[in-house]
Amino acid sequence: MDNPNNMIESPVAARRDRLSAFFDAFELSVTVAPRGARDAVANLVIVGGGGSAASAVFCPRSNAMLDPGGEVLAAAVIDFGGVTNPLLSALPERTVIHLTETPTLHAVTSAFVAEASDTRCGRQAALDRLCEVIVLLVLRKVIDVGSTRPGLLAGLSHPALHRALVAMHDQPSRQWRTEELAEISGMSRSRFMTLFPKVVGTTPAAYLNAWRLTLGQRELQRGERVKSVARRVGFGSAAAFSRAYTRAFGHSPVSLRGIGTEAPNIAAAM
Repeated sequence: MDNPNNMIESPVAARRDRLSAFFDAFELSVTVAPRGARDAVANLVIVGGGGSAASAVFCPRSNAMLDPGGEVLAAAVIDFGGVTNPLLSALPERTVIHLTETPTLHAVTSAFVAEASDTRCGRQAALDRLCEVIVLLVLRKVIDVGSTRPGLLAGLSHPALHRALVAMHDQPSRQWRTEELAEISGMSRSRFMTLFPKVVGTTPAAYLNAWRLTLGQRELQRGERVKSVARRVGFGSAAAFSRAYTRAFGHSPVSLRGIGTEAPNIAAAM
């Protein structure tokens, strides 16, 4: 945690949302596992006893067998934009949250269990929305706990640096100067440039470049044109974007546009 004595007062250090950019860029989809299917797999499992939810188990990057050590009340495969989502790549392999400690999550998971057990109209839409809230609340909890390893999770958990990260997430096309990001974080330039790599694991410029390319990849998968994508994510030209994209992913952006497949991800650089 940063020493308050090293911070300066910032007029733009307003509280920012650390998760909205990820939910905007990466679509969440839900596939509910059949109730009682012991050979099924899922990466979100609600465990309890006597029909009452007790804990939520979330394994973001791989499906876990439905044997988490208790009665499985409901389970689902949550796809949060695939392996290119840098946030999911930063999360722990397995997160277990005891619902008695988080009343809001307890209420939402209870509603999810009820919907998953029924076949009423609008079931899938309800499950999608409830799962989105469950994932959001789990992510909040993980960010509150933080990480001892350098990376995105440690940066989002940091009381000052997360402001600079969110600024870049929210305005990737802006030509950010180090002084601006330092001011947003409430630090001097030298302190910011020393602390950011230690906590996030890369420089601010490298992080911003990786985030821009990640967003560009998502737009290309949706069929957007290279020129318009380059402009929206902050590159000066389509040629500059194409060069950076090819260096990062090993193939040109034109080869990906509109095919909807997962390219190699650069989340490790974030």
